[in-house]
Amino acid sequence: MEPVRTTRLVVAPDSFKGCLGAVEVCAAVEEGALRALPGADVVAVPLGDGGEGTLDCFLAALGGQEMVLTAADPLGRPVRARYGLSADARSAVVELASASGLPLVADVEDTVDAAGTASAASASSSTPLRASTGGTGELIADAVGRGAREVLVCVGGSAATDGGTGLLRALGVRFLDAAGKELPPGGGALAALAAIDDSDVPAAVRETRFRVACDVTAPLVGPAGAAAVLGPQAGASPGQVAELDAALGRYADVLAAHTGVRVHDLPGAGAAGGACGGLVALLGAEPASGAELVAGTVGLAAALEGAALVLTGEGRLDGRSAGGRVVSVVAALARERGVPAVALAGGIAGPPDTLHALHASGLTAAFSIADGARTLDELTGSAAPMLADLAEQVVRLRFG
Repeated sequence: MEPVRTTRLVVAPDSFKGCLGAVEVCAAVEEGALRALPGADVVAVPLGDGGEGTLDCFLAALGGQEMVLTAADPLGRPVRARYGLSADARSAVVELASASGLPLVADVEDTVDAAGTASAASASSSTPLRASTGGTGELIADAVGRGAREVLVCVGGSAATDGGTGLLRALGVRFLDAAGKELPPGGGALAALAAIDDSDVPAAVRETRFRVACDVTAPLVGPAGAAAVLGPQAGASPGQVAELDAALGRYADVLAAHTGVRVHDLPGAGAAGGACGGLVALLGAEPASGAELVAGTVGLAAALEGAALVLTGEGRLDGRSAGGRVVSVVAALARERGVPAVALAGGIAGPPDTLHALHASGLTAAFSIADGARTLDELTGSAAPMLADLAEQVVRLRFG
């Protein structure tokens, strides 16, 4: 086939979590697309929804510097974490998962399981109650100290259900019990919260505009709140979920009394174990759909102008994919510009109307990389070449 240099293809996927980052997905899809249409103008726009991997999307699209420093992990242990700082140091992107993510406490569970002792199990069971977002606050403080006055906090993948109190502590906020004593880290301690003292928050932090990229719409408290949604993922027992929910309810009450801002049932306030709610109430943060915010920041709409096809995708297309996640956001933007949008996924699951909802959002078609009966290990181990092969076939079908 002769090179077609006037055909523009946009590749705008989410990551295939646990397998390929969004940048790697773009590379695989571009490889296959160019096999089918050599010389085509392929524009890669890696995306995210505010969870793990979103920072890489910003760095790939906008450049800037990757800043690496030692911060506290969810249990206070030192960990090397990173964030993105713009070339002029005026804006920063902080990914909560880097310092406060679930994988950082996986070793605790593994150690306990291997030991199998009652004392070890008891120590492990306290993790959901004492895990903290303090390390993320250290990253933010470092960025502000370097001059950043626009900070985007991507809050997916948290190991802590602490209402963002660890993060806020690192920025100068104090959380006190009835005796005026500082509470220990973790969401469980918030049951004893009596007062909040934010008089020591630096002026630089007060002057900073905070935006929060949320990957969920959960409220702070209640049956669909932060504890109910994140708690089990972080290893909380049903009893601990109830304890954390009650503690977050107390936190929300004190926040409202202190700031006048009610975040109890604010959509998205429960993201990252309530970190979004704390940021909104105490720092005036602006929450937004992670996928929409990322797409807007990296310039997806402009990239789609004049495109002949956009290839998007994520690891698993399911009933949640049409609810503001990357694929549905890409599809909606593509439809507005008359661009066909095709999703490539590791798997397609959920109720029969899953694809119908995606088609309604603007998606033209969706395909799975699975070419037969395969185990999960086989799919993840071969995802890149399978993505390239599938992209080649989709582009041949469209332009062959």
